Amino acid sequence: MHLDLTPQERLFREELRDWLAAHVPRETPPKDRFGIRAFDMAWQRIQYDGGWAGIAWPKEYGGRGLSLVEQVIWYEEAARADAPDARCAFVGLYHGGPTLIVNATEEQKAFHLPKILKGETVWCQGFSEPGAGSDLAGLSTRAEIDGDELVVTGSKIWTSYAQVADYQELLLRTDPQSRRHGGLSWVICDMRAPGVSVRPVPMSNGWDSHLNQVFYDEVRLPLANVVGEVGGGWKVAMSTLSFERGTAFTARQMQIAKWVDDLIERARTRTGPDGRPAFGDDEIGRRLARLRAETAALRAMTFAAVARNERRQQPGPDGSMLKIHLARLSKEANQIARRLMGVDALLMTDEMEEHLYGFAATVGGGTDEIQHNIVAERVLGLPKSY
Repeated sequence: MHLDLTPQERLFREELRDWLAAHVPRETPPKDRFGIRAFDMAWQRIQYDGGWAGIAWPKEYGGRGLSLVEQVIWYEEAARADAPDARCAFVGLYHGGPTLIVNATEEQKAFHLPKILKGETVWCQGFSEPGAGSDLAGLSTRAEIDGDELVVTGSKIWTSYAQVADYQELLLRTDPQSRRHGGLSWVICDMRAPGVSVRPVPMSNGWDSHLNQVFYDEVRLPLANVVGEVGGGWKVAMSTLSFERGTAFTARQMQIAKWVDDLIERARTRTGPDGRPAFGDDEIGRRLARLRAETAALRAMTFAAVARNERRQQPGPDGSMLKIHLARLSKEANQIARRLMGVDALLMTDEMEEHLYGFAATVGGGTDEIQHNIVAERVLGLPKSY
C-alpha cells in the first residue's frame, strides 16, 4: 500500500480542513447526559448538512460513498481541528450503523441509517451482562417467540448513554435449549418500548454517569427487528465487534497522535523543579520519543488495515491488534501527561479525567486478555488455550 495521497485525496483534505475551521463548535461541551445528547446530535446534523457525514457509507443511505482512506483523512483532520468526540453518536456511527450496512434488510437500512447520519437517533449497545462480560457467549438475556413478536426478559450492563438512546443493538438468546454461541439473535430494540427500564450506574466521583444497567420485563419487539436470521446472532455480533475493535477507534488513534505532539511541546516549554525544561529529563525524553515512534507505527498499522478492509466487507480479527496497541499507548500518554502536570495532578481536571478513562480502555470493547487470545487464535493460527 502507498501512503502517498492521490491528488483527489489531497484536495479532499484541503476542502475538509477549511470546512472544519469554519464549523467546529468552540463552546465547551456539556457533561450532563441530556446536554451531551443535544450537543452531539447538533454537531452531527451540522456535518450532515455540510456533506461530511458518513464519508464511506453508501450514497443511497445518506453517505458520500467515498473510500476508507478518505474516511481516515476525516478522522485525522477532525482530531487536528479539535472537533468534538462522538460520544452519544459513537455506537450508531461506528459499529451499529456499519453492522446494519453489512447484515440488515433493505427496509431496516432505509429506515435507520439516514436517521443515524442526520443526528436524529442515538444508539446504545446491549451486549454485556452482569454474568457475561468478556464471555459474551455466556449471556442469558432471553427472548421467547410469540407469533410475530419476541418477548424479552433479562438485563444488560455498562450500557453507555442508554438513558438518552432511541435504539439498542441487543444480543439475546432466542433458543432456550441452546448453549454458548448457538441460538443467539441480534435485535434492534426500541428503548421506549414498554418494559424497558434504565438504571444509571453511579460514578465514584459523583459525576453524572453515562453508564447504565438496562432491564427488560417482558418487552415485546417485532420479529422484523431481528438483523440477519433468528438464531444467527453470533455471526452478526462478530461483525459488530469487528467494526468496534477495528475501525471504530480510528478517530481515537488520531486524537492520541495529536495529544503526543502536544505533550512533546509541553515538555519543551514546562520547567521541572530544577528549573530546566521537562524535556531535559532523560526518562521523560526517552518515553516521549518511544511514544511518538509507536504512535507512528499505529498509524501505519491503521492504514494497512484500511487497505485490507477495502478488499473485504468488514474488518477482520486483526483489528484486535489495533485495539491492544491503542489502549497501551493511551495509558502511556496519560501517565506522561500526569507527570508533566506536577501538583496539578491532584486536581480532578479534564486531563485527570482522561487519565482515569485510560484504564477503562483496556477493558471496554473486550479486555486486553480477550484481544490477545483473538490475535493468537484467529490471526496467528495458534491452538486455543483453555
